[in-house]
Amino acid sequence: MGYRLHHYNHIFPICRTSFSSFRFNLRVWCCSQSGKNQGQMEQIVVNGSETQVVVDDSNLLQKKISAIRLGGPAKLQVIADFDATLTKYRIDGCRGQSSHNVVQQEDPEFNDKRQKLYEYYHPLEFDPTIPLDEKTKLMEEWWGKTHALLIEGGVTYNGIQNSVAKARIAFRDGVTELLELLEEKGVPVLIFSAGLADIIEEVLKQKVHRSFKNVRVVSNRMVFDENGHLQSFKGKTIHVLNKNEHALDMAAPLHDHFDDVNGLSDEKSALKKRTNVLLLGDHIGDLGMSVGLDYETRISVGFLNDRVEDSLESYRKAFDILYLNDSSMHGVLKLATHLCSTESD
Repeated sequence: MGYRLHHYNHIFPICRTSFSSFRFNLRVWCCSQSGKNQGQMEQIVVNGSETQVVVDDSNLLQKKISAIRLGGPAKLQVIADFDATLTKYRIDGCRGQSSHNVVQQEDPEFNDKRQKLYEYYHPLEFDPTIPLDEKTKLMEEWWGKTHALLIEGGVTYNGIQNSVAKARIAFRDGVTELLELLEEKGVPVLIFSAGLADIIEEVLKQKVHRSFKNVRVVSNRMVFDENGHLQSFKGKTIHVLNKNEHALDMAAPLHDHFDDVNGLSDEKSALKKRTNVLLLGDHIGDLGMSVGLDYETRISVGFLNDRVEDSLESYRKAFDILYLNDSSMHGVLKLATHLCSTESD
């Protein structure tokens, strides 16, 4: 499907209503095929930088925004992927590192072995000819071998800290402000990742320089001995095909309580009461992160970071809002601010 550039001196109603604090350019892309409220794409200016946004069905999105605002922050939770969603896809023109490949082992032989596993299994992850049950077994195999190499190669907690300090990894602009807003409003954030929880938490610590009482990382968690050497992994393996709300049951308990956010003590039951979801991801498969949750309303926000022309059609249909070309998190920050506000604000 092609998109053609038009010039308008107006903006769509959805943008006036839900993103009123944005300043829009006058350039608007419209889907070349006819369709009511379909394929709307705007180039907007947020904090001085241009961002391309696609909304496939603005009427549906507006209904979802109104429903979530009606429920208020007390019924809202945020579910986010980590790699290339909260973090930048590119840094200084180079591909950013994921939470898995941040770890560099003292013996480079083990890094080479992990790279060879990646080169073998990664194409299988996206092979459409492999049945899902078979692909799931392959992913479990890949993650199991990778974790075994991390243990065998003698990863230490100090090594993780040093790896993160040297890593080419950074959060999107606006992520810190988003997490601060959600903490202020008492909205829990679940970071789902098939990567490594200890790496993600160390990245948060080193790059944001603070912790958030409302943030939980649901990922593969390491177990270290008294000398800081990696011994094992806690709970069942979380990989790309089982990364969803069921992982809360599969993984070992992360925290016994919810740190009294809004007076909520039991984390799992508290999350189940939050039936409105803002979901953030960079793959269509990330939509499965809410599979185990009985939600009422979900707004899905996608980040299409690369090969936009190849994937735009499928991504715009999958996500309620789609940001293109490794954009910042400022648009999501504006949306979250609006969702947590009252009509009088």
